[in-house]
This record gives sequence, structure tokens and C-alpha cells, in this order.
Amino acid sequence: MTSAPAVTGEQTDALRERFARVAMRSAPSPMAVLDHGRGALVWDVDGREYLDFLAGIAVNALGHAHPVVVEAITAQSARAMHVSNYFTTPQAVAFAERLVRLTGFGESGRVYPANSGAEAIEAAVKLARRTGRPRILAFEGGFHGRTMGALALTGKDALRAPFEPGLPGVEHLPTDLAALEAALGPDLAAVVLEPIKGEAGVVPLPLGFLLEARRLTRAHGALLIVDEIQTGAGRTGDWFAFQHELTAADDLPDAVVVAKGIGGGVPIGALITRGAASELFTLGQHGSTFGGNPLATGVADAVLAEIERADLVSNAARRGEQLREGILALGSPLIAEVRGRGLLLGVGLTSPVAPTIVAEALHRGLIINAANDESIRLAPPLIIGDAEVDRFLELFAAVLSAVRLEATTP
Repeated sequence: MTSAPAVTGEQTDALRERFARVAMRSAPSPMAVLDHGRGALVWDVDGREYLDFLAGIAVNALGHAHPVVVEAITAQSARAMHVSNYFTTPQAVAFAERLVRLTGFGESGRVYPANSGAEAIEAAVKLARRTGRPRILAFEGGFHGRTMGALALTGKDALRAPFEPGLPGVEHLPTDLAALEAALGPDLAAVVLEPIKGEAGVVPLPLGFLLEARRLTRAHGALLIVDEIQTGAGRTGDWFAFQHELTAADDLPDAVVVAKGIGGGVPIGALITRGAASELFTLGQHGSTFGGNPLATGVADAVLAEIERADLVSNAARRGEQLREGILALGSPLIAEVRGRGLLLGVGLTSPVAPTIVAEALHRGLIINAANDESIRLAPPLIIGDAEVDRFLELFAAVLSAVRLEATTP
């Protein structure tokens, strides 16, 4: 089976050629050249409209051109966009206070602001090193970023191999409690995990795994660091995915890493710690030129405030179930299951046709993602309602029918 050809058009083709001449070789050829958006819709440079059910890979939590984001950027850019980290601003303080409150980390909660998820993971790696213990455990199939420390944690050999040797002391385990328990010891600094492995095809941890990992790390004096870069900011139907399982104050993670949706499209990340983990860094041991700047923190605080005001966390839970039920009700023989939680869903397929489905969807005006050959990832904006869900189901049904027909045609 062959994928549909790339989206074409006079301006699209010209810009794709210009992109190819200047982009680093690591960048793939763009599927389309997007120009602007509003809500859950985007338009390319040749005027074609798309329903965006990827949201910049779980980044555009409020969709495109949301008035709250536009106003926050406009107002803050007119006041101050950057100050050095010899100073702070009201925006940076308010942002950190909100993250501490939303995580439930209380009086011991501390925040390190970064510029991306990978940067925040790098901060978490340095935090783990401050324990004085050499080993860090991560999991096969996990993804934590592409900078060297984050890459070392990423459980994908194909991504790490070209850049070996990597950070020493990192081990990758199967997602199995027996394997985790066997790997623990007095030299273990931290366990780093994702509640849902987004890049692996939206694969949640087994029920009870996170709570038991918390018990085991606590018993051995190791940090539990939860990567909520893709799952945070209300996407799974709670503020953070760990909150579905770790509800008691004593069971909270030692550290949480956030990015993507917290900024609504503005680049920002953060490491949030509690308890003894908040005392590991001492003065000057970590920092960033741009991390915590008033523009990024001001916008992120406004995004999180709007998610609270509009109760978009509950909307994510409700629309996620609506989508799950609607997808399964399509009755397509290509659909094996729907995984995930809230508005981070993975459609497991019965055949390795995910890239073909994504290409066909794009030609029909729908943006989705192939996490791998047998998984479709959905991560729409948290603002979607009945109209967007209905339109998605109509488009997705047509895409599945077209791909199945192609597969069965001699």
C-alpha cells in the first residue's frame, strides 16, 4: 500500500523547496505549510482548511489564536519580555506559585523554569545526580527528549545509537514491576517514567504500576521523577496524569517535569520538586538565560488560569470518553483498540497502516499523527466541543474506509 502524495499547491511547493535548501538534514520534509489558525482549525498557505487534532503534539491546549493567549502576549511584550536571572518578575512568581498549587506540592514545593521539556528533563537529571548516587532507571519505549541527558533516558535504541556513548549510569527496564524491584539498590538515584508513553503509541502504565513504583522508590531512598511533558496541563482529565493514581500526600512524586501544553504554544518547561528533592540544588548549581522570562511565564500563567476558569480539565475527560466511544462505534476492522486517557488517545490498529491513514487524513482536511506504524495519536486542543468531535468522527470514518478499500483493491 502506498501513502497519499504530500499536500501540494503553488505556495506550498515553493516554500517546501525553500525549506529543503536551508533546513538541517535532521528535519523531515513538511507535510504541509501552515499559515494561520483559529480554535481547532488551521489553514495552509494555499488556503486549505484542516481540523487540527494534534495541537502541535499536545502543545496548543487552548487551540490557535485564543484571545487569552493573544492578550497575554500583547500585554506582556509591551511591558517587558526578558530580564536576566539576577532578577525576577511578578509573572515568574505567579507562574511558579500556580504550578506548586496545581501539583499539590505544598510548602516544600519549588519550581525551576526552563524553555522546553528537554531542558526541564536535563534539570531533573542534574537533580538526580545531586543525590550522590550514580544510577538512574528509565523504561523501554519511553521518550524524554533529544538533548544528551534526555536522550540517555529515552528508551529507544535507534534514537540513542548514533550519539553513543551517552550519559553513564542510565538503565532501561521493561515496564514490569518485578524488573523494577530487582533493579533497585542503595546506589539508585532516581526512577524516571511517563504515566502514558505518548511516543510509543499512547501506552498507559499498567494499573497500579505508578503507586507501586512510588512505594519502591520511597523504600530505597530514590527519587520518583514523573515526566508530564505530554500528559500535563489537564490533558488526561486531571491536572497531571499522576493525580489519577497518586492521591495521598505521602505518595506524591518527588519531582514532576512539565512543558508543552502549559504554554499554549509559547516555549516553556519547568521542573517542580517537593520535600527533600527541593533541597538538592544549592545556589548557582543550575540556571538558564531565558528560563523564567516574563513573556513565557506570563503567557503560561494565563493559559493555566484559563484552563481553570473554563474547567477544561473536566472537558478533556468528557470529550475523551466521547471520542473513545465514537471511534469504537465506527466498527472499522482497522481499529483494534483505543488507549489513553482524556484528550491523549492512541488508536491501536490491526494493520501497520498508520502512515497511510495520516496521509489520507491530511488530504481530507484532518491533522492526526502516526506514533508508529500501528498507532494513531490524537491530542486535540482542550477546547473542543460537540461540533469538533462530530466533524472528526465523520472525517476519520471516511479516512478509514478509503484506506481499507485501497488495502482490499487488487
